Amino acid sequence: MRRLRACLGAAAAVTLAAAGTTALVAGSASGATNALDNRWYAAAPYLMPTDNDPPNAAAIMDATGLKAFQLAFVLAPNGGGCSPTWGGTSPVSSDTAVQSVINTIRSKGGDVSISIGGYGGTKLGQTCADPAATAAAYQQVITKYGLHAIDFDLEEPEYENTAAVHNEIGAAKILQQNNPGLYVSVTTAGTADGTGWFGKQMLLEAKSQGFTPNNFSIMPFDGGFNGAASQTSALAAFNGVLRSTFGWDEATAYAHEGFSGMNGRSDTGEYFSQADFQTVLDFATGHHMDRFTFWSLNRDRQCSPADNGGRTSGTCSSVAQNAWDFAKFSVKFAGATPPGSTPTPTPTPTPPNPGNSCKAAWSSSAVYVAGDEASYNHHNWKAKWWTQNETPNGSDWGPWQDEGSC
Repeated sequence: MRRLRACLGAAAAVTLAAAGTTALVAGSASGATNALDNRWYAAAPYLMPTDNDPPNAAAIMDATGLKAFQLAFVLAPNGGGCSPTWGGTSPVSSDTAVQSVINTIRSKGGDVSISIGGYGGTKLGQTCADPAATAAAYQQVITKYGLHAIDFDLEEPEYENTAAVHNEIGAAKILQQNNPGLYVSVTTAGTADGTGWFGKQMLLEAKSQGFTPNNFSIMPFDGGFNGAASQTSALAAFNGVLRSTFGWDEATAYAHEGFSGMNGRSDTGEYFSQADFQTVLDFATGHHMDRFTFWSLNRDRQCSPADNGGRTSGTCSSVAQNAWDFAKFSVKFAGATPPGSTPTPTPTPTPPNPGNSCKAAWSSSAVYVAGDEASYNHHNWKAKWWTQNETPNGSDWGPWQDEGSC
C-alpha cells in the first residue's frame, strides 16, 4: 500500500546557453511505443511491478479494458547517490524485470507512467545536488523505458525538506521542457482543507519556478476521511487552494486538479467502497478534473478472510469485491466502457480419464491461491495466483493452468 512499499546512460548532456541549465536529450529508448491519449495516463492506477504480490497486468487489461499503469516507485539508492533505482535496491540501468512488465503491457496496446518518490525510502531530490542533477537521474528513467508520462509523488518526509522539493519541482520543469508532450503529474497529501502546510509550500515552489504540470493531485485518505463526501469536500477545498496560489478561475483549477484515492481499507482504518469511488468519479468528471487514480492494483482483489483480520493489506482491499472492481473506475474516467462479465464459452468436452479423478468443483465464490486445485468442465485446474470468480479456461494470461481431463 502506499504506504507499504513499501552517469546519464543513453541521454546526452547539452548546455542551454540562454538558461544556463543542463538539458537532456533522449536517445533511442528501449521499448518505446506510441503515446496513448493523455486521458489514459490520467487514469492509470498504481501498480508495484516487483513487490506486494504483483498481479498479472495482461489479465487486468483483458478483464477491465485498462490500458495504462502507474508503476511505482523509483528512488535513490539505499546506500546514497544520485542514480535511479526501483525501490532503492535495483538500478534502473540494469533492470530487466520491470522492462518485461512494460513490454507485456505494450504488446497489448497499453502503456505506462512511472512514479518517483512515494512514502518510503530516500528520494532523488534528497540526494542529488540540484534540479539539473535530479533531472539527469530521472531522464535516465524516461530514456530507458521510452516514457510518455511521469508522476512526482511528493510525500513526507521529502516534502518537508525545502531543498528536496526545490530539486524535484525544478527537475519536473526541466523534464517537461526537454521531453515535449511528456505528461507530468504531481501527487501529494490530502487534508480536509485540500492539502496541508507542506503541500501548500510545494505549490508556492512550483509557482516561483514558473512550473505548471498537467495536474496537481491530492490523496484524500489517511487523514480522518470518512467516505466519499469527505473526499469531494477536500477536492473542492483544494480547488480553492489552486485558485488562490496561481490566480486561476475555478474551471482552470479543476482542469489542473487530480484525485488519487486508496481502494478499500486505508492505512489508518478508513474504508472506501466501490460506491465511494463512483461518487468521487462523478465529482471528477462533472468538474472536468484532469486525473483520477488510486493506490493500488496490487490491492484490487478481495482478502481471505474478507476483513483481513482488521488489518490493512498491500495485496488486497479488505472490502467485499470482485477482482479488479476498482480498476474499472479508471477505465470509465478514461472514457472507455469496461467489458461486461460475459460467460466463458464452454470448450468441447474431453472424455474423462478414468485414472485422473476430479478435484472439488470450482466455485465462483471461493478464493483460490497459487497451487489450489479445482475441477471444471471435466478438467482439473491449478491456480497460478490469487483468484476469485475467474472461470477456469485455457488462456495463457488467465489465473488457471489446465492439468488435463478428469
